[in-house]
Amino acid sequence: MPDLAAPLAFEMIRRAPSQRTAGLITGMTGYRETALGRFSQREAAHLIVPLIISLGSPFLIALGREPDAADRQPSFAAGLYAGPVHIESDGGAECVQVDFTPLGAYRFFGGDVAGLAARMVDIGDVLGRDGRQLRERLGATACWQHRFDLLEDFIAGRANHLPSPEIAFAWRRLALTAGSARITALAGEIGWSRKHLVERFRSELGLAPKSIARMMRFHRACRLARSGTAPGWAGIAAESGFADQAHLVREFGELAGETPTAWARRLALIDSRLTRPNEALSSW
Repeated sequence: MPDLAAPLAFEMIRRAPSQRTAGLITGMTGYRETALGRFSQREAAHLIVPLIISLGSPFLIALGREPDAADRQPSFAAGLYAGPVHIESDGGAECVQVDFTPLGAYRFFGGDVAGLAARMVDIGDVLGRDGRQLRERLGATACWQHRFDLLEDFIAGRANHLPSPEIAFAWRRLALTAGSARITALAGEIGWSRKHLVERFRSELGLAPKSIARMMRFHRACRLARSGTAPGWAGIAAESGFADQAHLVREFGELAGETPTAWARRLALIDSRLTRPNEALSSW
């Protein structure tokens, strides 16, 4: 769930994947706001596919821009998106969020995952009557752990689609190299043309491998910045596979919607490792 500039009064509880859902999801989060007001949040490009089931006031959510009244999103699934997500709430939001891994999303949504890319799709449209009934069952209990149990049963029972071994291999190779593996070389290693690899990535993961590799490099830079031992933005850029610091700054603008310094300052509200005086991270 969002963790930047969040409401001052809220409940949040997380559950890690069980043995049944390991590899399918990175976790589940329950979120409830307890103070009225208007709250704005921004999330950088994620490498997860969220399923959000609203049990309170719907969020206003827009991709790459500030939301307006037409962007009210109740329960929905959203695919990979190479850009920032802007979120507003009114203090009455309550939801459960499941974060699928990209490969886990294909196992759960099947071929529908391609249609989720850079979109938010209503739970009834993507999961049909089962999705609407799940929302009703979750709303009928106030116990977070019971809600998580219901979700795990639902996820495990529908994860019947297997991604192709080649795409699973390519994804894991990209992840292992933090997006630095060359796409052409990867296609050759699999025995496919680059064009075919790109088409299959889009059909099974929603984005082309180049876009996913780009997001992985960005996340590598974010992890280094949050590590507490980051060597300044120039060092982070070099270690993350960017051409130079200016390249890193441009990518932050496109994927996070702000400069690295602005990103670090906002995260410093919740992560004191990013608030060291005279640190090179504060120079951009």
